[in-house]
Amino acid sequence: MIKLHDKYFKPFISAEEIDEAVGRLAEEIARDMGDEIPVFVGILNGSFMFTSDFVKKYPNPCEVTFIKLASYQGVKSSEDIQRLIGLTQDLTGRTVVILEDIIDSGKTLNEVHRIFKNERVKSLKVATLFFKPEAYKKDFKLHYVGIEIPDKFIVGYGLDYDGLGRDIPEVYQIKKTQHMTNLVLFGPPGAGKGTQADFLKKKYNLVHISTGDVFRFNIKNETALGMLAKSYMDKGELVPDQVTIDMLNAEVEKNADANGFIFDGFPRTTAQAEALDQLMHTKDSEITAMIALEVDDDILVKRLLERGKTSGRADDANEGVIRNRIREYYDKTAVLKDYYSGQNKYFGIDGVGSIEEITVRVSALINSF
Repeated sequence: MIKLHDKYFKPFISAEEIDEAVGRLAEEIARDMGDEIPVFVGILNGSFMFTSDFVKKYPNPCEVTFIKLASYQGVKSSEDIQRLIGLTQDLTGRTVVILEDIIDSGKTLNEVHRIFKNERVKSLKVATLFFKPEAYKKDFKLHYVGIEIPDKFIVGYGLDYDGLGRDIPEVYQIKKTQHMTNLVLFGPPGAGKGTQADFLKKKYNLVHISTGDVFRFNIKNETALGMLAKSYMDKGELVPDQVTIDMLNAEVEKNADANGFIFDGFPRTTAQAEALDQLMHTKDSEITAMIALEVDDDILVKRLLERGKTSGRADDANEGVIRNRIREYYDKTAVLKDYYSGQNKYFGIDGVGSIEEITVRVSALINSF
């Protein structure tokens, strides 16, 4: 993912795919031109990379020139088309092939056809590397199309966002949701995960999604997913991952405008982590990091025994039970540590010290993303 000015863009079309499309267009047009020497006209600024690569792949003699038109402001196509640089050669009786980087609404083609109607060319053909059929509103024929794409703003390979991005060899697509901080928060019993989750959601305006809370809500309110989950639980069976993911999806949908999410209690397995990645992908986002609070076992035991004096929880009052809970945590999270480490998204945070000291460490990490 890249950031240009205030917008985030995700990978869309690779340099290899672009190169293949340019080569295919060059071969197709060469076959149609035969022995004729065409004049290729690149539309600046966007088509400079496309035109350059195209003529290098074109197998026959040709001529190349440029005109410059302006029709974009920010990420929106402007109604006003200006001819900034015109032609300087006589094209009477010549076959002209327009080389466009992208055609969406087709407004630019109005001016192109007007210009070349006055040039008395033999034939005018239009070739575009990228084409947005959903956005196209004109009747002008497009003779050659490299790659059809959805009606979403793209940058790279000559295309820009307010001046940036033209130099990128690949093409990136604007994200539907801009930058989000999505955290998977882990910590053994007594690590202070709940305290830090409460702090993080307030400071960074994140939504805290606890799997336990989500299950209890759905079951208590007898939602369709809650009743489905309960049917498995009543039989002593594990609730399928898809049911849990569907519950989480509903929570994410309810908070679509959030700055991000803290996932607490999920995932627990590699399959669940993969499912969560896929869920975030459908939201045009991703998990930013897995943050694990790391505390020595003896300190955890001491904390929980102290908490047990006032919490009323039986499992906080027995050292043997506490150590079993800690051991179970490590057994379950080891595979997730490997999973997120493989994506360079695992971050262990020293969980020893005052609440404020730990908070400073966690904040410094998040601020670095």
